[in-house]
This record gives sequence, C-alpha cells and structure tokens, in this order.
Amino acid sequence: MSFKNVIRKKNKLLLPISWLYIAGVRIFSFLYDSGIKKSHSYPLPVICVGNLSVGGTGKSPMVEYLVRLLKDRYRLATISRGYGRKTKGFLLAGSTATAATIGDEPMQFYTKFPDITVAVSEKRTVAIETLLRTLKPEVIILDDALQHRAVTAGLNILLTAYDNPFPRDNYLPAGQLRDLRSHYERADCIVVTKCPALLTAQERQAITEEIRPVAGQSVFFAALQYGQPYPVFGERSWAPGNMDALLLVTGIANPAPLRAQLEQYGKAIREFYFEDHYEFRKEDLSRILKAYTAYKKGTVAIITTEKDSVRLAKFREELASVTLFVLPVRHSFLLDGSKKFDTLIKEFIQNFENPQIQTYL
Repeated sequence: MSFKNVIRKKNKLLLPISWLYIAGVRIFSFLYDSGIKKSHSYPLPVICVGNLSVGGTGKSPMVEYLVRLLKDRYRLATISRGYGRKTKGFLLAGSTATAATIGDEPMQFYTKFPDITVAVSEKRTVAIETLLRTLKPEVIILDDALQHRAVTAGLNILLTAYDNPFPRDNYLPAGQLRDLRSHYERADCIVVTKCPALLTAQERQAITEEIRPVAGQSVFFAALQYGQPYPVFGERSWAPGNMDALLLVTGIANPAPLRAQLEQYGKAIREFYFEDHYEFRKEDLSRILKAYTAYKKGTVAIITTEKDSVRLAKFREELASVTLFVLPVRHSFLLDGSKKFDTLIKEFIQNFENPQIQTYL
C-alpha cells in the first residue's frame, strides 16, 4: 500500500472524531451568531488575516505584505496570540523581547519592522482596547484571528493553500480544517497561496468555481517568492557554488516548498524537520552541529526560515562560527493581482467609517 493510501485510510478512521469536533465548532459559532456571545467592533480600520485550517497557508508573509504596504502611511500595529510563548496576557514587543516572551512570529515581525507596534494577547479585544488607550494606532492587523469571533474586523482576508484548498479538506483530526467551511463567506477576499508561478487561466477558473465566491468577494492567486539568503550572524556571503551540501533546519507547518526551492541549487540536502513553533533544545543543536562538522569548513551551510531563526537566536554563542543562512519568503501575486489587492486594502482604509460601538475607553 502506498504512503498516500495509508494516510487516506488513517484519515477515514479519524472521521468519527472529526464529527465530534465539528459539533463543538458549530456550538461555538451559534453562540456568536445568536448574540449570546458578543462580538466587538472598533473605531479604526482592523484587518484580519486568517484561514480555516491549521497552519501552512502563509499568514506571516501576508501580514508582512500588509506591513510593507501600509507602514509608511499609517501608525500601524499588529496583534498576534503569541503562540508558543512562555508568558501570558498582553505584551508589547521591545528591546528585551524574545521568541520565548512574545512568540516566534511576533518576534519575526518586530525584528524586521522595529518601527511598528507589535503586540501579543490571547484576547484580541484586550489588546485592541489597550492600544487604543495608549499608543493610538491608526490601523490594526490581526494575525491568525479569523476564527476568533470576539472581534468583528472591518476587512477579512482568508488564505487557502493551492495544494489543499478548504473545499477539499476534512475537519480535524481527519483533515486540517479547524473552522466551518461556510465561514469563507465572512471573508472580503480569498487568496489562494503557494500557487505554481505559471498557473494557467483554466486552473484559476477551476479553483474559483470550486471555492464558489459569494457576491462581492474577490479571489486572488499568489506564489511564494524566495529572496536571497542572508546570514543570521556575522558578515557571510551566500555562495552555493562553493558548497557540497545544505542542512535544512526548520519547524514550520509545511516545509515542502522550502525544500523544493533549495533543490534548485543542485546540492545534497539533509533535513532536520521539527513540528511547527518548535522550541529548539540543546540536544537538537548538538545533533545539527554534529552533521555540520562532518563536512569540511566552508563546504556546507545551515539553511533556516525567518521564523525559525528567531527561535535559534538563543544559541547565538554556539552558532556564531557556523555558516547559518535565512531564506526569506514573500507572497507574489500572479498577473495584476498585487495592484488590485493593494487597491482593495487602501480603499478600505480610506473609506472607513466609524461604526456604532459601545464605550470601552
């Protein structure tokens, strides 16, 4: 039996548990739809980036895309849960922040964009209301909050992966869906991410028909665009021609596109895969360094992601003499998608009108 068939069989065995899971999600959704639990709106543009599944759709690159688009025009804040952090409650990123205190993705945002406000909180309402009382941002980006109904965002961006779009997926644990499929209707736009760069018009049409966008809902298509690797520590130059091998170290939901990118360099690749948001330990580092030192100096490099690099930063001393590079990634909209997407975001902010809201200040 092939590996894929084994996975399908395993997933089918998990379907009864999925039915229980979705029953709980429906009850949670009913509490908000019926007004038993309240959802709050706020007097500033709030943009939510999210998905219906667990991980692997490119939320962090999308948040960064929005930051680059807006940071020079508005006082901007991002709010994340801070998944995997060792702290609780509301926190602002600052000079003493680490992945352990605010989470890896917020730390990534703060490292790359130190001039914006980066906040974390399990409760998005607490974070928004605290920021409005203190730093008074003009635009807020909610990271991974589509399923958190306590906040009604002004603009919802739903991401779904090209190789596993939400209409085809099953609910947890048989699949990756964590929220109701029907909640795609709450999105103002849908971005199909991780598409092939040469996606045909027929393929775009077929996916759009599968999604069945509701009236007024835009569908965009984007590919991953990897940038030039840059050193995590020191002043090293990326020179793959001089290398015999690459050691890929990563803890992300779907490392397959990353490996595919590295294969283009034509080098031997050894993977060190960890679970998403993994907290690297000394024994992990020892295993990686053992593989690294098996090669002659200068003939091998360790490659990681930006999110992983902030979690590896605690081993700065041990990694200072190692050739360690980060492979950055962005979303690249296909055809003229970027122009239309940017216009949608800018017009939402420019045309924003304060809703009727309760007093909270």
